[in-house]
Amino acid sequence: MLFNKIYWNPSEGIDLGFFVIHYYSLMFVVAFTIGWYLMKSIYEREGIALEKLDSLFIYTVLATLIGARLGHVIFYDWDYFQNHLLEIFLPVRFEPEFEFTGFRGLASHGAAIGIITAMYLYCRNVLHKPVLWILDRIVIPVACGGIFVRIGNFMNSEIIGKPTNSDFGVVFTKLGEDFARHPAQLYEAACYLVVFLILWFTYWKTLKREKLGYIFGLFLVLLWSIRFFVEFVKEPQVGERVNWVLNTGQWLSIPFIIAGFYFMYRPSTKSRVK
Repeated sequence: MLFNKIYWNPSEGIDLGFFVIHYYSLMFVVAFTIGWYLMKSIYEREGIALEKLDSLFIYTVLATLIGARLGHVIFYDWDYFQNHLLEIFLPVRFEPEFEFTGFRGLASHGAAIGIITAMYLYCRNVLHKPVLWILDRIVIPVACGGIFVRIGNFMNSEIIGKPTNSDFGVVFTKLGEDFARHPAQLYEAACYLVVFLILWFTYWKTLKREKLGYIFGLFLVLLWSIRFFVEFVKEPQVGERVNWVLNTGQWLSIPFIIAGFYFMYRPSTKSRVK
C-alpha cells in the first residue's frame, strides 16, 4: 500500500513529576515568544522605541486569550455558557461535577476580532500611529503563531478531520477510534507557514508595506481562505450544525476575506507616517 495509517496517541504534555506542561499551552508560549522577536526586528527597522514593544506584547496576549475565549463561547457554545456564565473565564466546570478543565475552548475568529480591537487601543494610547500601520505588521507574527496553535491542536487530538475512508491519514486512538482521519490541523499548520513566508517577504522585500492596509488585507484573504477550504475536511465543531451548507468556521471566514480584498485594493496613498 502507498499509504499507511499513522496511530496517534501522545501524552498530554511533559510530566515534570509535580507539574505537567501541556503541549497546547507550550505551543502558545512558543508562538508568543517567536512573535516578540519577529516584532522586535520590525521595530528596529522602523526606528520604533523597543519599550513600546513590551506594551504591544501585553495587548496582544490579553487580546488573543480573551478574544479567543469569547469567540468560542459566543460562536460555538453559547447554548451551554448562557447558563454557566462563571465558567466563561474560569478554567473549571461545575456540572455535572466539579472538574478542572483549563481553557480548552478558544476560537481563532474571536482572537482576530480581539487583536484588531487591541491594536486600535494600542495605537491610540501607546504607538500614536494609524491602526493599519500596526495591523500590517502584527499579522506577520500572528500567521507564524497560527502554525504552533494548530500543532497544539494536533497534539491534543482536537479539531479533527473527517474520515478518509482509506489507509491514508491519522488514527486518533485517544478518541477510541481505529480508522484514519484527515490531519486537518497539520494541513492548516503547513498552509499557515506558507502565509507567514509570503507576508514576511512582502514586508521585507517589496514596497507594498508602504500602502497602509495592504499586508493586513493580504493576511485576511490568505489565512481565512485557507480556513474556509480546510473546513471541508474537518468535522463540524457544533454537532447540530452538521447539515449546514457551510459550517460555522466557513461562515465566519467570509467577512474577513471580503474585508481583506477591500484593504488590498482600496484607493489609498502610501504610508508616510513616521
